[in-house]
Formats: sequence, C-alpha cells, structure tokens
Amino acid sequence: MNMVASKKTERMATSIFTELADKKREAIKKGMDVIDLSVGSPDLPPPPHVVDTIVKYSKDTTKYGYTLKGIDEFNEAAAYFYKERYGIELNPEREVLQLMGSQDGLAHLATAMIDPGDYVLVPDPGYPIYEQGVMIAGGSIYPMPLLEENNFLPQLHEIPLEILHKTKMMIISYPGNPVTALANKEFFEEVVAFAKKYNILVVHDFAYSELIFDQNPQISFMSVQGAKEIGIEFNSLSKTFNMAGCRIGYAVGNEEALKILASFKSNIDYGIFYPIQMAAVSALTGDFSVLQKQVEEYEKRRDILISGLAKGGWQVANSPATMFVWAKIPSGWTSRQFAFELIEKTGVVVVPGDAFGKQGEGYVRMAIVQSPENLEKAAKGIAEFLQ
Repeated sequence: MNMVASKKTERMATSIFTELADKKREAIKKGMDVIDLSVGSPDLPPPPHVVDTIVKYSKDTTKYGYTLKGIDEFNEAAAYFYKERYGIELNPEREVLQLMGSQDGLAHLATAMIDPGDYVLVPDPGYPIYEQGVMIAGGSIYPMPLLEENNFLPQLHEIPLEILHKTKMMIISYPGNPVTALANKEFFEEVVAFAKKYNILVVHDFAYSELIFDQNPQISFMSVQGAKEIGIEFNSLSKTFNMAGCRIGYAVGNEEALKILASFKSNIDYGIFYPIQMAAVSALTGDFSVLQKQVEEYEKRRDILISGLAKGGWQVANSPATMFVWAKIPSGWTSRQFAFELIEKTGVVVVPGDAFGKQGEGYVRMAIVQSPENLEKAAKGIAEFLQ
C-alpha cells in the first residue's frame, strides 16, 4: 500500500527540534559534554504540595474514569488565581475553559474558528504552533514583523486594509517566545481598539505570566477595558508550576469564543486525569511565595549566562522575562550556521532564530533551563567558540 501524507502535513516542515536532537546525538557519540539550551522544558520540580496532591488522588481507584471536561474545582481555582495575581474577575462557569496545555488549545482554536480564506495575524518571529495551527485549519497567515527598533511590538497601522477585511483572528504574546519582550498597557489598549474596529478575535498567549523579571509589572491582556469583548487569553501550568508533562492549561475571557472552542474539544478529547486536575487546583490556590523564588532563580541564571557571554565579547540584550534569552548573533553567520557549528564544536545546543519565522534570522534562542554551573560552562564554551 502506498502511504501518502496529506498536503497539509507535507507543507509542515520537519521540526527544527528534531534536527537539533539528531545533531545532539551525534555530539554525544563523539564523547562531547552536551549542554542543551534548546527546548524550554522546566528543569525545576513542581511545588511539593502539588506532587503530594497527585500522589493522594492517584491512589483513589474511583478517579480513573473520564472527566470529560474541567471539574468545577479547577475552573474556580483558575478564577481565584486570576483574581489574586492580576486583579481580574472571571466567571468560573463561562469565562474559564480547561485545556490539555496551552499549545493544544492554540492548535484547536484555529480549527474551531478558521475557514479557508480567513486570515490570521501572527507574530514573526513567533511560537511555531501559531502558524502551524492556522495551516492545519486551512487558513491564511499574515505575519506581523516584531523588530527590535519597534521594541518587538507589531505595527498595526502597517497591515493592509485588504488583509484586515479578511482577518478573523490575531495572535499576540507578551512576554513572548522566542522574543522575550514585554508589552505595556497602552499597546494592549491599542489592540483592543484595533480589534473592535475590524471585528477581529484577539488571542493572547500568556504562558510566561509568572516569569517576569526586574520587578516589571505583570499585565494580563484581560485587565484592559474591553478585552473580554474581543479576546481570550491562554495560560498554562507548564512554566508557572513546572508541570509541563502534566499537560494542563486553560483559556479565559470571551464567553462566546470559549464556547466555540469547548464545542470543538467535546468531539476530540475526554478530559484530563482527575489527579492532575486536583494537582492544578492545589497549584493555583496554594502558596504563591514559590513563584517569587522561581523568578529569582531564573533571574540569577539569566544574569550568569549574559555576563558570561559578555566576558567572551558577545554582548547580548537582557531578557526582561521568560525562560529564554533572545540573542542577536555576531555578523558573518546565518542563524543555522551559528547554531549547528556551535553544537559540533562545543556541544552547546541553541535554536536558530529562523525556526520561528523570517524575522528571526540573525538571532538564536537560548533556554535557561540548566543549572547555574552548566550555564557558566555553556557561556565559556560559546566564548571560546567565538574567539
């Protein structure tokens, strides 16, 4: 039998992370000491009370059936978290929707909302699922360049009217991935007015909401007047509580958009394991002092990496948030040349910026999900490579 992939699958390029994993294996075979700064998977453990909750409920054999959707306790916990952390009132029944991770939700939202011929505005560079989700849905992409000279904010006034009249959705993310920039309230207010004018659903990816450094403010898009009328916001327990493998997150905001996404999800999944949901409840309603300690740890790691690179002559911009450093590479390289040669010569794995879009060329993304000692070694290895 001749197996043929769908045209949609053929259009999806092999993930850069697969290529990096292959090169990483080659380096290990050569006996190199590999330090992986590519995948943004937290290396820190979940809070102890979260682990204890999983253990407790996993022993209850009555909790192994389908949950079908988010349990009431989860929705109430998410609403509580938003009230406590961002000062936002949410209706747990209508303005919170549980997801199997925010990536799952972002991919499914496009299929639930987008038809062929519809345009979606996506950041460039941006997290790959933004574009891939729209591609799977059969929609069209209009990339919004995120440029350093514009503080990595899209210039909404530059988007052609003929595109805007066909645009159904817009995706933004602050703090972002791979670009670690922050947005201020004035920008979010501009987005709300823009979306109302052109009847566009705004999707804000807020997965790094609790990894904001240097005492910068945490600004949820939902805190802006009118945001619930035109938008939803995705959040995740993966980065905030180091529960990436648990695959649990949520979206909040516009009731009608969440209802559409919930209807789609009801046809393709049967809910998240009850002990995981209760662990999420424990996280969202527990001791928030652990979040500040985590921020301090990542700030320390960021400073170690950036100062180490500076000692070697590579001046890299300070990341104000997330678990990444978005670094402009020295001249004379493409992003892929730099990343691939770096692995081959030093064993340090970083992601070439063009993997996140055309405007990512000239940059690499480095994840600070290694110990301070390993980050010091990585910086030293990179410095020797550049010299």
